[in-house]
Amino acid sequence: MRTLLTATILLGLWLLMSGIYEPLIIGFGVGSVLIVIGITKRMDAIDDDRIDVRLKPVAFVGYILWLLVEIAKANLAVTRLILAPKMQLRQHLFPVRYTQDSDLGQVIFANSITLTPGTISVECEPGHFLVHAVDYSADDNLALADMDRRVTRVEFQGQS
Repeated sequence: MRTLLTATILLGLWLLMSGIYEPLIIGFGVGSVLIVIGITKRMDAIDDDRIDVRLKPVAFVGYILWLLVEIAKANLAVTRLILAPKMQLRQHLFPVRYTQDSDLGQVIFANSITLTPGTISVECEPGHFLVHAVDYSADDNLALADMDRRVTRVEFQGQS
C-alpha cells in the first residue's frame, strides 16, 4: 500500500511539473517512478532504515501556509537591505534551541530556518542549531522561538 501511494504521488508530481501529457513523456514518467521505487525497495531490503512521518496533517498545512508568509516577509526585508544605498549588515552566528522530539521535526525546523531568506542553519548540535543571520536583531530569537513552537505543534507527541 505504501509503495502504491508513493508511486502515485511521484507520478502525480511528474505530471504536474512536466505539464506535457504526451504518451512518450508519460512513459518516461512511469519508467522513472518504477526505477525510483525499485532503488528504494533495494535500499530498504539492505538497511530497513525508515523515517516515521508522524505529523498532524491539518496543523502541517497550516504551518506551511504560515511559513510561506514568513518567507515572503523575509524576502522583502532582505531586498530592502540589499537595495539600501549603504548596506549595513549585522551578521551574527548564534545558537537556537529546538524542542522537537523527532528527527523529522528537527529537519523541518532547520530547513524552515534555511528557507527563510537572510538566515541559514549552519550546524546541528544536541539541543540546538547554530544559525547565521545576515541582518541580526534581538527579534530574531523571538521569531525563531515562535517557529520552533509551531513546528513542535505539528508533531505527534511522544515519538523519538
